[in-house]
Amino acid sequence: MALQSGRLAVYVAFNCVILALFSFTSTAWAGGSTKVMSLLQPYDFLYYSGVRAYFSGEWGKAAELLEKSIVTRESLFGVRRQCYDDCMAAGTEALKKLDSEHGTMWDLWALDWVQQKAECLRFCIGRSVTHVGQLPVSADIEYEFGTRNPYNFLQVTYYKLEKLQRAASAAHTYFVANPSHLEMRNNIEKYRRMEGVTEEDFQDRESHNEKHWVLYDAALQLEANSEWKQAAEKWKACVNETLRQTEECRVQCEVASQRLPEDRGVDSVDGVFEKAAALSLSLLSCRQSCVTQVATRPGRISAQEDFLPTQLEHLHIAQFKAGDISGALQMLRSLLLFYPSDKDSLDNLQLYHETLGGDTESQSTQPAQEIVRYINHSLQEKKLLYFGMENLDFTFTDPDLWTPEEVVPESLRELWRAEKEKINEKMKVGEQQEEVDDSGFFAGGPVPRVGVTITMDDEMLNGTNRVVLDGVMTEKECDRILQLASVAGSLGDGYRGRRSPHTPHETFEGLTVLRAVKLAQEGLVNQSDAKLLHELGERVRTVLHSYFRSPSGLFITFTHLVCRTAVTEDQKGRLDLSHPVHVDNCLLEPETKQCWKEPPAFTHRDLSAILYLNDDFDGGELFFTNRDAKTVTARVKPSCGRLVGFSSGPVNPHGVTAVTRGRRCALALWFTKEKLYRDREREEAEAVWAADGHSVVKTDEEKEGGATSSRNARSQVTKEKKRERGRVTGGKDEL
Repeated sequence: MALQSGRLAVYVAFNCVILALFSFTSTAWAGGSTKVMSLLQPYDFLYYSGVRAYFSGEWGKAAELLEKSIVTRESLFGVRRQCYDDCMAAGTEALKKLDSEHGTMWDLWALDWVQQKAECLRFCIGRSVTHVGQLPVSADIEYEFGTRNPYNFLQVTYYKLEKLQRAASAAHTYFVANPSHLEMRNNIEKYRRMEGVTEEDFQDRESHNEKHWVLYDAALQLEANSEWKQAAEKWKACVNETLRQTEECRVQCEVASQRLPEDRGVDSVDGVFEKAAALSLSLLSCRQSCVTQVATRPGRISAQEDFLPTQLEHLHIAQFKAGDISGALQMLRSLLLFYPSDKDSLDNLQLYHETLGGDTESQSTQPAQEIVRYINHSLQEKKLLYFGMENLDFTFTDPDLWTPEEVVPESLRELWRAEKEKINEKMKVGEQQEEVDDSGFFAGGPVPRVGVTITMDDEMLNGTNRVVLDGVMTEKECDRILQLASVAGSLGDGYRGRRSPHTPHETFEGLTVLRAVKLAQEGLVNQSDAKLLHELGERVRTVLHSYFRSPSGLFITFTHLVCRTAVTEDQKGRLDLSHPVHVDNCLLEPETKQCWKEPPAFTHRDLSAILYLNDDFDGGELFFTNRDAKTVTARVKPSCGRLVGFSSGPVNPHGVTAVTRGRRCALALWFTKEKLYRDREREEAEAVWAADGHSVVKTDEEKEGGATSSRNARSQVTKEKKRERGRVTGGKDEL
């Protein structure tokens, strides 16, 4: 439709109205069908019903409902897609008149087109889905299915039903999207040892939605083997599948039910056009977010930046090395649509032209049309979204680094440049070869406690901000805390009630300061031993605060007395670790050597420590690695009174070797420079002592920590982040 420049504002507003009405009315309600039971039911209701059956121990019913919720969700998406295709031609006649009508009728013809589209979609979807089944689901349900949590319930359910092959498949499907879930990893190990379970049973049931990642990995492998022809074929298939997945995501944004914008109160002046614009801008934002969704690998939090351009770059290089120069030229021209001034690409363009002899055909080679359509569509959406940001108070985060600056309004460019630079810096972090610790700690300060000696420093530990100190506890003190662990371990809080959270080959016992105080009140442990447990935290804090020369205050954020005991009859052929390699304040991604400082990681942790209590066991050594989680840089053997301290960030990935005999006990501590995240349970324990008339020695810095509260500092984090942490990690990340 040709538009005069003077009507740009009208066009933008009307375009928003069209999109909004199309999206809202298309699935607003379904007609009263007499065949409700034959229609698709709400998959969120089926899921919740399955979870209730699960917790009631009704395993057969739980399996049926959970499976039905998964199938129904897939079927709903399929119905939406089919109806979108079936209604493609609806309103075509009205749409054609838009080019011929030059009076005031153009808006009515546009509305005619919208209404015919809406009527077709409503009727089509209503034939297959109940009215309630068409309503939007909650963010919680989207999260549950996005993290594949139904399979978490299913693997237990099938295990209870003794359907081990199905249990193994469900466990594997969940683990693919949750690779840091230690319990599921342990469950998979158990399934592998069970009779009747084979490797073929470990199938990813959601792989049909992640086919582009399968192709991506296969293409990389072929490249590594210099099999260029096969690599080029895989890269081309990967590009096509990525485009298909992106388009499928965009279709779901269009056809799925949309919520109407909420009224902004009695002072709101928003009319129909303003509200329609808000809804349609949300729709456009959803379409743009498909870039991020498709570029996020299962089990990862962040998307791979420039996912499609990266594939095009790999593709044209593979084609060139395979001898397909014409194909390489076309893909290179496609890549240049994203980055038209990229020097390396322009140099390659010249090389390809010269290789082809500079003939006329090579000069006229055009980019792939599917890429041209992708770019044009995306740019038009971005223009509308940035218009909404500038004039309609809409919030939008551009998912692409390649967006041309001229698309962004002048008033927004400074903010846009800052966001783009932030993303670029984040990408560079994972590419740095030399590790830089930005924690603000500087190892090498004095050790203020008499009898404490430096056994290993940064140089001996082959790292940054690492130290091993001996003599922090006496033998008698170690014995007292070991006795406390022995008495309280059988009664204590453990790891949220789970006896083997990290490996099935070991049992786990844990005790917090607050729990020890309460047990002392009940007369189950000695009051003096509980106080010693509390005092050791302050002792370690004082020593490490001095040694690492912290320029700011250092607060204890969590203390946990931890014992791991080898399961005597379950050590043969053991290959796992007592605790896998991890980083304490970010999510380590060994494949890319990046560490994402975002939930569910405990991002507030700044300094980590472990104070050993004994050495009469086999294994259980702390070890440090590079970011690949494979290259071991240092090992530390436990002994009574030995303290290991290190900064909690990505320069210090670490793990614990398997405890193969005996019982390993240690006090794990984490510290923060942010007062907000100080250990509130510790303060509650002190308040209990004060109420009973007992005194507790505290330093001035501890007193400065703030008021007493019965809540742990982690409760100060937003509920959403807290909920995510519980679902993904299932509890505290012990050393």
